[in-house]
Amino acid sequence: MKKDGYAKVFFSQNRRFADVINGGFCGGRQLVRPEDLQELDSEDHKGLRRDLIRKTAFGTNFVLIGLENQDTVNYRLPLQIMRYEVGEYEKQAKQIERMVRDTRDASQKLTGGEYLYGFRKNSRLRPVVTLVLYYGKDPWDASGDLHGILDFSGLPEEIRDSVQNFQTTVLEVQSLRDTSVFQTDVKQVFDFIRCSNDKARLLDLVRSDPAYTRMESDAYDLAAAYTNTYGILQRKSYYMEEGQVDMCKAIDDMIEDGRNEGRAEGRKEGREEMLSEFAVSLKNLMEHFSISPKEAMAVMGMSDTMRSGLEKRL
Repeated sequence: MKKDGYAKVFFSQNRRFADVINGGFCGGRQLVRPEDLQELDSEDHKGLRRDLIRKTAFGTNFVLIGLENQDTVNYRLPLQIMRYEVGEYEKQAKQIERMVRDTRDASQKLTGGEYLYGFRKNSRLRPVVTLVLYYGKDPWDASGDLHGILDFSGLPEEIRDSVQNFQTTVLEVQSLRDTSVFQTDVKQVFDFIRCSNDKARLLDLVRSDPAYTRMESDAYDLAAAYTNTYGILQRKSYYMEEGQVDMCKAIDDMIEDGRNEGRAEGRKEGREEMLSEFAVSLKNLMEHFSISPKEAMAVMGMSDTMRSGLEKRL
């Protein structure tokens, strides 16, 4: 599965979707409630597909909220998000058009323009917003609005001021300073990703927070995928018990494996150095007494293992 596939699975749960929106847009204020979220088709009428989109109620009104995942910097993001949101508005407009033209209520008389365009004077679209989650290590240096990717050079100020702008909202996971605004395991996943570049810091994190000893499977998957720790992802079954995964044990084992590999590499380098020294001695012995490699090894009393390693060097 691709990285964004793990993110889609994780955030498809409404409690997490609501949590990341409240933390990302609202500073932790609990404005979006999981029970108010309604899943929508992520594909618009032109076939453009988003990662996730939900509809949520605020009183008698609704807002459509999109969630997109990025692991590399996208310098055309304002244009991409604008297409997504315009697609959602067009989808709504199509629905209104069908209702307007199918009306059988004689009191709802249409003007020529209302019938022609399928949109009444008092018709309204539901607002659409999008939060982009960026997991990459490189700083997000892309423009945060449409104007930032437009070439205004040489244009009069009056023309420039008439060009409509479009803003984007990007949450840089690696740069988050305060994850206390998140109230679900979104916090543990984001903290894990934030600390992934420092092994000591990561180890301290998973050991100090008991939540890492009983992570849900999809949370474990997302944390591992976006930190490229595929080793612990492949061995997930070893750390799973009753549907939960012990990330603390997985990280402990990963670090210990690294230490063991380092020790093994050190022993290998030491053995290679010793064999090189013996090879020089053998060559000197062979040249001085005009004997074969086998005879020289016998004189030096070498074991079969040593002989096997030296034969490739002579």
